[in-house]
Amino acid sequence: MLAATLFAGCSTGGMGGSATPSAALAPPPGLSQGQIRAPVKIALLLPLAGMGEMASTAKGMKQGAEMALFEQNDPNVELITKDDGGTAAGARAAADAAIREGAEIIIGPLLADAVTGVAPAAASANVPVVSFSNNSQVAGRGVYLLSFLAEQETERIVSYAASKGKRRFAALIPNSAYGSVVEEAFRRSVQRNGGVVATIERYPPTPNGMLEPAKRLVEIIKGAEAQMAPIDALFLPAGQESLPQIGPVIAYSGLDTRKVKLLGTSAWDYPAISREQAFIGGWYPSADPAAWRGFSERFAKTFGTAPPRMASAAYDAIGIAIGLASNAPGARYTQANLTRANGFAGVDGIVRFRPDGMSERGLAVLEVQQFGAAVVDTAPASFEATRVSTADQIATTGSIPSQN
Repeated sequence: MLAATLFAGCSTGGMGGSATPSAALAPPPGLSQGQIRAPVKIALLLPLAGMGEMASTAKGMKQGAEMALFEQNDPNVELITKDDGGTAAGARAAADAAIREGAEIIIGPLLADAVTGVAPAAASANVPVVSFSNNSQVAGRGVYLLSFLAEQETERIVSYAASKGKRRFAALIPNSAYGSVVEEAFRRSVQRNGGVVATIERYPPTPNGMLEPAKRLVEIIKGAEAQMAPIDALFLPAGQESLPQIGPVIAYSGLDTRKVKLLGTSAWDYPAISREQAFIGGWYPSADPAAWRGFSERFAKTFGTAPPRMASAAYDAIGIAIGLASNAPGARYTQANLTRANGFAGVDGIVRFRPDGMSERGLAVLEVQQFGAAVVDTAPASFEATRVSTADQIATTGSIPSQN
């Protein structure tokens, strides 16, 4: 675990902890200590304390960030890591400490509440924030979201389904603020792509809350076929917390998923989804998996465990920050640099920031198969390759409340 040992020397921890020896201070080959420029300091804010799932995810993200630092090997970059406590107050204190230590850009936080604590402190110091939250309400005024946004995912999967001849759509959507945003995006996308929303059922986000709405929806779909007005696509914007409940409903009802194509979001991107036969053949948008597989293998070799899915986002965020670090002081993390038209490329594909803080991504479409998932429509390799900008396609409105 030599790499892990090296990483430990590249960051500081705690709310205001003292600096440890940093690889950022070692001279590159051919340069003397006196020729080294002052280190570029990048702050990483995550909810690291505790033993729960959130802390475990944050730990994996921290490791992903350290891996990017090690692999890109810029000795003039220093990573300052702070625990933000997952709260507005904790994040504000962590941001204040990082800024006092000279951070020029803040990567994180993960949670929207924490972003609200960081944003004022960062804005007053003219330090941009690249957050992992997917709540669009916290974007803007120097806060950029490096996340997968519901509107873009919905547009990607609906437009792909429409290109394959799907015209009449149904949906089963959680009865929550997030669900309301997804429903609005779904209706807009279907209309924009020449389709019809035949029916939508909402379900309470409670244990087994989707069972009865799912049964009603299946009966509506079967009835529509009997009336010679078949529904040919069913949108299920849910993840592994809910999909295992609807899979048996679809299977036992006899709904023919060869005729009614199941559609999802990137929340479908988990290994166990193919255990439910109902989802085999379903489509969902996500980053191209090839780069993720390579990243996962390197991560596991370095740290001895598989990475959480969000680890690649931290890796990419640090990569963006390191890539801009070679610019002159004061000209590194400007809005012009962060919102450049060609964007950035990473493990999760191409991404670019808009001036309003929202991000645009190039997404692939994957199909659930018996042993994993396969790409059925590739992600664009560059933003020049996309015919229409996501910014032109999607009018982003409202917030996207979520766990992040």
